[in-house]
Amino acid sequence: MNKTKFFKIILFFISISFIDAKIKLPRLVSDGMVLQRDQPLKIWGWADSGEKVEILFQNKKYNTVADKSGNWKVDLPKMKSGGPFTMTINEITLKNILIGDVYVCSGQSNMELPMRRVKTLYPQELVNANNTHIRFFTVPQKYNFKEAQNDLDGGIWEETNPQTVHNFSAVAYFFAKEMYQYNKIPVGILHSSLGGSPVQAWMDVNTLKKYPEYISEAEKWKSDDLISQTESSEKTLSNNWYAELEKLDPGIENHWEKFDLNDAGWKKMNVPGSWEDLEKPFDGSVWFTKEINLPKGADENAAFLNLGRIKDADVTYINGQKVGNVTYEYPPRWYDIPSGILKEGKNIITVRITNGSGKGEFIKDKDYFLQIGSEKIDLKGEWKYKVGAMMDRPAPGQTFIRWKPTGLYNAMLNPLIQYPIKAVLWYQGESNTAKPQEYQDLLSTMILDWRTKWNQKDLPFFIVQLANFMQTKSEPVESNWAELREQQRKVSQTIPNTGLAVTIDVGEWNDIHPLNKKEVGKRLALQAEKALFDKNIIADGPVYESMKIEGNKIILTFKKGTDDFAQASQLKGFAIKGNNGIYKWANAKTEGNKVIVWNDEIKNPVAVRYAWADNPQDANLKNKKGIPASPFATD
Repeated sequence: MNKTKFFKIILFFISISFIDAKIKLPRLVSDGMVLQRDQPLKIWGWADSGEKVEILFQNKKYNTVADKSGNWKVDLPKMKSGGPFTMTINEITLKNILIGDVYVCSGQSNMELPMRRVKTLYPQELVNANNTHIRFFTVPQKYNFKEAQNDLDGGIWEETNPQTVHNFSAVAYFFAKEMYQYNKIPVGILHSSLGGSPVQAWMDVNTLKKYPEYISEAEKWKSDDLISQTESSEKTLSNNWYAELEKLDPGIENHWEKFDLNDAGWKKMNVPGSWEDLEKPFDGSVWFTKEINLPKGADENAAFLNLGRIKDADVTYINGQKVGNVTYEYPPRWYDIPSGILKEGKNIITVRITNGSGKGEFIKDKDYFLQIGSEKIDLKGEWKYKVGAMMDRPAPGQTFIRWKPTGLYNAMLNPLIQYPIKAVLWYQGESNTAKPQEYQDLLSTMILDWRTKWNQKDLPFFIVQLANFMQTKSEPVESNWAELREQQRKVSQTIPNTGLAVTIDVGEWNDIHPLNKKEVGKRLALQAEKALFDKNIIADGPVYESMKIEGNKIILTFKKGTDDFAQASQLKGFAIKGNNGIYKWANAKTEGNKVIVWNDEIKNPVAVRYAWADNPQDANLKNKKGIPASPFATD
């Protein structure tokens, strides 16, 4: 073998070894990342055992060697905010790095709800979103019951601009915007949430030891075969139900969506409302049509169709052409209509609705209109309808495996814990209202565990209290939603370095996903500004502290600094309990920094509740900054 060929072979194997020895970085450590200022930093990853790792950052070098398992990490000193910077890690170059404040934003659907869902409320917010110093990393939604993952399956750091902002968490975005306006420090958001998830899905096995039923459930779903069989059998049942429905529905075969359909024999109904009030309760399909007349030039314009909310699924047509569909009850029916679909004169809107269980309806107190330019055509009122098919059973249910205990912690939270952060924002609780009494312990345990995992024993934790939701009640009654709010309040008062953003005045009775996320973000930002930067900031409404009985009155005292009450012509939302254990609505008034509560029919009062309802929409105890008091119970 000649020397030239020999050296080529040597170089080949050296190059192969070099390629094999390349280090691997976690998804979070990548271009565009935001590193936490004023805290020791950690850069970590994986490589071959014994591989040397060198990091060059801000003109300083840091070195380490991968251990026997191939893990390595480098500790960097505290750094001031700034950037953009470049970091090299061996042969890898990471660009556009900022140093600022990093927040984990987690919970269920109200944290997940993206900016595109609030576009009708804040259209200019999406158009004008353009800030390279606000960045999001959205964690891919996945579960894992077998082990706590060390890395994510995907995700990238994204700067805020009119294109990216549509997919950002609305609560997290408005919070980040407020924080950046407050101190002009770069903001990084690690968004890790999943709609419908209960708190126990975000806890690991060790933290759930007191809850054997949750441990047992987590253990059960470690089986890939069980997951596969469950998903397969449920999919088959669902497909069969919908296939049978379509076969029974004459509107499918006869194309009831077509423009020239003869609907002379169809019944009439006012929208919004429920066809089941006119027919009988049933699961199945129903078709609706509405004729509207448009002026000349309508075919040249794009339009926007808003059909509020519908229970459950819909497919919507205009003039025989499909313009959109939604497969379940919660998302709004917002459909963009391209030019050429509408036309001068007669136009037909057709909606086929499928309802699998419960009461099918067009949800009341929602917008229903067609907008062409600046003109809005109201679609409320009379529509024609015809039942497609009535099924003899409801649609098959689904096992939401992704919500089971520990699964989201392992896949969506554990991979974050090596990344230093400033604080946590938590918007969750709706999925725990069936068993609210255990929530204080679960959430407190989770908070303490996350603090241990991040090795930040005082890690600030800001909680969004459940918003007002569902129908109001004429008399005081028990409420699981109120009980869970009370559990959230107790967490904020017993666990140090936590804050509570009260939202009982920004919900919607008919929507578990209220759109006013800007106010939620602002109230979270107030909590963060006070806890992290300025203790003199007023971030809370009146905070209940103690009670005293005087005759037939109960005198309530509130935490000093939160007892500067806003004036109200009549305080509402208070109920008082007599010694017979029954609550009745109460009169209430402020006297200085106290609230006096009474009911002339109750001579021996023993306790007070405030805003104790699913939807305490009339409750109006606030401070002079307009921040509402948390619901509370004195017993």
